[in-house]
Amino acid sequence: MIRKILSRLTIYLRALLMVGRTINEAKMLTAKLLVDAMRQRGVIADIKETEFKVFSQFGEDGIIQYLVHRAQITPEERVLVEFGSDFYGEANTRFLVMQDYWRALLMDGSEKSIATIRKQPYFWERDISTVASFITAENVNDLIGNAGFRGKIGLLSIDIDGVDYWVWDKIDVVNPVIVVAEFNSVFGPSRGVTVPYDPSFYRLDKHYSGLYWGCSLKALELLGARKGYALVGCNKAGNNCFFVKRDRLNGQPALTSEQAYVESPYRESRDRKGNLTYVAGRARLEIIADMPLIDIASGATIQVRDLIQTEGAGS
Repeated sequence: MIRKILSRLTIYLRALLMVGRTINEAKMLTAKLLVDAMRQRGVIADIKETEFKVFSQFGEDGIIQYLVHRAQITPEERVLVEFGSDFYGEANTRFLVMQDYWRALLMDGSEKSIATIRKQPYFWERDISTVASFITAENVNDLIGNAGFRGKIGLLSIDIDGVDYWVWDKIDVVNPVIVVAEFNSVFGPSRGVTVPYDPSFYRLDKHYSGLYWGCSLKALELLGARKGYALVGCNKAGNNCFFVKRDRLNGQPALTSEQAYVESPYRESRDRKGNLTYVAGRARLEIIADMPLIDIASGATIQVRDLIQTEGAGS
């Protein structure tokens, strides 16, 4: 059904462009039709089927629209916090801001990125707050709270390519219905592991390859469960996972990390000179085999090499 709709919408998109619509306008109108079609389908067990892209890096725009509808987000809850927003060119939450007028807090460690956001027309056209700060487990609640964001919100998006697990663990100033978090699929589906906490973590400083960062999907599943969330799936690109408060699932199936896991096809590894080496699959684990990880279940420090024998990890 979705394929038929997409085929029809492709024709519709071309027609819109022919009558002088900008590409973004055409995309937004087409996306709205897709959202309406998804809402008529009811529960969609595999959220990857709902993917479409307007402003997101991959298909997150569609997944988020579907989950917002499924979780029955109220007008009062149309508030979001996104950190690691970069300059907000490709972002998980921009469609919510542009299409649905959500109130937003965008945070990033780059002053330049935040300055870029503040220069855009949408910054005054929408209710957007910004904070330029390197985010840590120690400061995250103050940064969010001091910006005027507290209590129940619709969505939290976490993407800092580092100590993401430890930062989400500490957040209590807001209580999101939906959480979108980046995970490191190189660590596989079965072990709950994360990089050790370091408030100054920067991935290329920790390991030249850029492969050593973040946490596994299982680690986020365990953390989410402790905070009252169910894992409901991942995107096709295998970099973002999605959680919904258990009392707001409304029939959406809860999944284990093994059920939801998608291995990313990324080939972003680098050599010591910073050149891309295009390594994929299990070989990515071999490159960072000596690096330490924290096992969430036991609290013990292990090495990445301990994952190599884990079924499904980096296969």
